[in-house]
Amino acid sequence: MLDTKGQPYIQPLLDTTADTFVKWHLSANVVTGIAVGIGIMASVWIYVDLIWLGLVFLWLSGFLDAVDGTMARKTKPSALGTVLDVTFDRVVEGGIILVLAIKYPEHAVLLLILMFSILIAMTLFLTIGNVAPNSGKKSFHYATGLAERTEGFLLLSIMVIFAPTWLFWSTLLFIIIEVLSTVLRFAAFAKEEREGHERT
Repeated sequence: MLDTKGQPYIQPLLDTTADTFVKWHLSANVVTGIAVGIGIMASVWIYVDLIWLGLVFLWLSGFLDAVDGTMARKTKPSALGTVLDVTFDRVVEGGIILVLAIKYPEHAVLLLILMFSILIAMTLFLTIGNVAPNSGKKSFHYATGLAERTEGFLLLSIMVIFAPTWLFWSTLLFIIIEVLSTVLRFAAFAKEEREGHERT
């Protein structure tokens, strides 16, 4: 939701950064690789208790992840870039959750449930993106939802900052938001499909 709502406000910064990287002869795929590398380092910093450095790396990774899409649209989007982008997003998120499960094994089951909820959410998201007609700027139909990348980063940040005291409740909140977002996304798609059949 925040990704979609905040796009008009953040886009000028994304455009400026993307234009700079293009002038430096960087490709969108290279920036995607840099973003995932920084995201993996975020997990490493969090594991060794350099929490704030880890969070800076996490959010920098997320910013570059948004920049690479802008670069692709300004140059030449590729199917490979889309695959790398979506896959590496999950690597970064999964890395943070995995590190928290290792550091706080008493919450490992709940964190595993969170991973499962993200798996289901992404399966639905990508399936809808594959079968629904695409009229947007992205390389496939982007089904907006209650929880998008920014909400995920906010919740991951809360989990990291307040672990272990509030890790149970913040993880549970993430699961509830993820499940609710999945249900609402499916309901919106089903409604569009039903209305489409009624018009034909």
